[in-house]
Amino acid sequence: MAVRSSASSEAHASKNFSHGDFFLWKEFVWGAVAGAFGEGMMHPVDTIKTRLQSQAILSGVQNQKNILQMVQSVWQVDGLKGFYRGVAPGIIGSLATGATYFGVIESTKRWIEDSHPSLRGHWAHFIAGAVGDTLGSFVYVPCEVMKQRMQVQGTITSWSSVAVKDGIAINPGTQMYGYYTGMFHAGCSIWKTQGLKGLYAGYLSTLARDVPFAGLMVMFYEALKDAKEQVEQRWIRSPNWHVNNSFEGLVLGGLAGGLSAYLTTPLDVVKTRLQVQGSTLRYTGWLDAISNIWATEGMKGLFRGSIPRITWYIPASALTFMAVEFLRGHFNDNSRDVGRLLVDKKSLQGDCLKVSD
Repeated sequence: MAVRSSASSEAHASKNFSHGDFFLWKEFVWGAVAGAFGEGMMHPVDTIKTRLQSQAILSGVQNQKNILQMVQSVWQVDGLKGFYRGVAPGIIGSLATGATYFGVIESTKRWIEDSHPSLRGHWAHFIAGAVGDTLGSFVYVPCEVMKQRMQVQGTITSWSSVAVKDGIAINPGTQMYGYYTGMFHAGCSIWKTQGLKGLYAGYLSTLARDVPFAGLMVMFYEALKDAKEQVEQRWIRSPNWHVNNSFEGLVLGGLAGGLSAYLTTPLDVVKTRLQVQGSTLRYTGWLDAISNIWATEGMKGLFRGSIPRITWYIPASALTFMAVEFLRGHFNDNSRDVGRLLVDKKSLQGDCLKVSD
């Protein structure tokens, strides 16, 4: 009677059930769910950040509010609804970004490390994150344009009161752009008035912000994981010591997201203003926006909204990485268990046939 070792069975199971192509679709699903979860939880903070960064266009450089004043203003004028304006396109955009980000990142990282060994380590992580985010930008950017315009509008009452101030109106008595009742209305209105160019307003500035951010976040996350492992090997040698993958993703993901968010804040300010300005072109392009903000507002203008941006990204990144690590661990463990059962079943059937012979 032939007997297979458990090691060979597990190796066979791993070969059948852990193949990259088999699990690729799961990476897309995990990333999409995690991205949408993070966006939905933290959307009110993103609304405050967007309004802080765009108020120079809406109310002028000299009349800008701080964080507490902006929160108070949104609550008094728009109520709770104002904090959640634009949440639908925000979630849809995060679904696309999360799916491509986590779905592409692992395969890209492996391909880079296998085909270009000199790029192993942090460079591979940076490039993989950048590629994943770039692919998602084709869906994410139009959603971001709709989301941010709905965020700065608030309710119809607040939009009608600020959209006709000096420097905002296209012609006397007209609004910068009409009020959007929802995501579908926003998309159709932008397409009708500005075409594809309007839906992809600030596309290059979005890539200029998100490619470095995505690359830095993956690089920082992997670097923090490596540092944690080195600390464990050098200082913590207890066999009972174990850090849950979900908790690790929560802490390290939050740190990586917060640091990356702060470093890329100036790029976020430029992107937001280009997407919010509509047909009233205060800035003609990316470089013009940077030079104009620097000349009129200085360094403070380029880092405006950095605190709510960090406040958004720390928990959003933490929740996203936690969810992904949990789903990876949970489903991979279940898949390995199923693989072992099927292999053992086939082995037993083969042994029974041999005995009957």
